[in-house]
Amino acid sequence: MSFAVIQTGGKQYKVQAGEIIKIEKLEDSKPDTKIEFNEVLAYGDDKNLEIGEPTISGAKVEADLIENGKNRTVLIFKKRRRKNSRRKNGHRQQFSLIRINKIFAKDGKVISEAEKMKKVSKEVKVENKEASK
Repeated sequence: MSFAVIQTGGKQYKVQAGEIIKIEKLEDSKPDTKIEFNEVLAYGDDKNLEIGEPTISGAKVEADLIENGKNRTVLIFKKRRRKNSRRKNGHRQQFSLIRINKIFAKDGKVISEAEKMKKVSKEVKVENKEASK
């Protein structure tokens, strides 16, 4: 199984084709758009491995943006004992959910490609429910 190590949002992720991952929010991005990650640190499979110094020029990873959202609330509670001083705050980190489509080698050859997703229309679901009654 082929994989790649990409860098985005100050973090590194090991990704495979067809995988859905949660990353730091990508600015100026709308759902159902294609994204390219050019900062590929390494790629390979079971037999061989290519490591960059620090990145591999020419290698890239293509992905589809599924949605942008916010994580659950993280509570921040600060208290100073015996001072009657306390402060409660919350934070919701924004994220982007992406699906990895293709991993390209440094020469532009496709190493790994995800299977096409089938879009099921709502009409088919409604017909199936009516037929089962």
